[in-house]
Amino acid sequence: MSSFQESKFNLKRTLLIIFIINCLAIAFESFQQLYYINRYQLFDDVSFFGLVKYQAFRWLVWLLLSAVIYKYAEKNASIIKLTTIDIIKYALLIFGLVFIGIVIISLCQFILSNTPFSFNVLVNDSIPFYTFQKAPIYTLGYIAIAIILNLYFANLKLQIDVLQLAELKKTNQNLYNKLRNTNDDKTSILNIKIGNNHKIILVNDIHWIEADDYCVKVHTSNSKTYTMRSSLKALDEKLNGNFLRVHRKAIVNMSFAKELKLSQSPYLLLQNNEEIQISKSNLKAVKDFISK
Repeated sequence: MSSFQESKFNLKRTLLIIFIINCLAIAFESFQQLYYINRYQLFDDVSFFGLVKYQAFRWLVWLLLSAVIYKYAEKNASIIKLTTIDIIKYALLIFGLVFIGIVIISLCQFILSNTPFSFNVLVNDSIPFYTFQKAPIYTLGYIAIAIILNLYFANLKLQIDVLQLAELKKTNQNLYNKLRNTNDDKTSILNIKIGNNHKIILVNDIHWIEADDYCVKVHTSNSKTYTMRSSLKALDEKLNGNFLRVHRKAIVNMSFAKELKLSQSPYLLLQNNEEIQISKSNLKAVKDFISK
């Protein structure tokens, strides 16, 4: 199961848990109310299921209003870290929903009890009664839902970002592989710093490169030599296939090699008649290159 699918599954599981807790709250409050009625003999002919009906519609109102929190959390899913302003907005939303819920419950109470509507009774009796009875538990419930949904949508956004980054990486990797098939990573120029300036040299103009302590000397076709802060190994990896390591201290552009001299100390003769020594360990590579 992917992380995205797992997040959706976790949301369904969380909503199911909230629903189950809601049912348990309805049952608990119904049993609690039935106990007090029987204990203090407040009313006659009151059944558990009759109380469940009254408690259920109250919690149903709470549950339906919680959809507003869901939509609000979904709308603000891009917010990873809540600021003080965001928390204040959530608080105002929750308090507003609690108030609306209490007003709806108070109005519905008149309908369910077949009592004539009275604005004074609504304001001075029903709303204060349900405020003290339901407001604390409703508020805590909405806070819990807000926290859960905010964490869920923040996690979901991160999962989507991760998937997008993975897709971008895959796209870039495919593009790189495609370009690598038609191009190589070899450089076509050398950028050599001379004082405060930079000298750009085409690698095709380089005759050979000589190691010189921690630097290299670049010998070019215009008979000029430039010193560069680098190593032969680093340059050997950058230069194209015409460049061949012939000695631990020399790389030669074989395009300028005129002749291979096989003497006791073999060397390459370049077109400008320079002689570049070839080590015994590199002699076979030179012969193989020439025989291509």
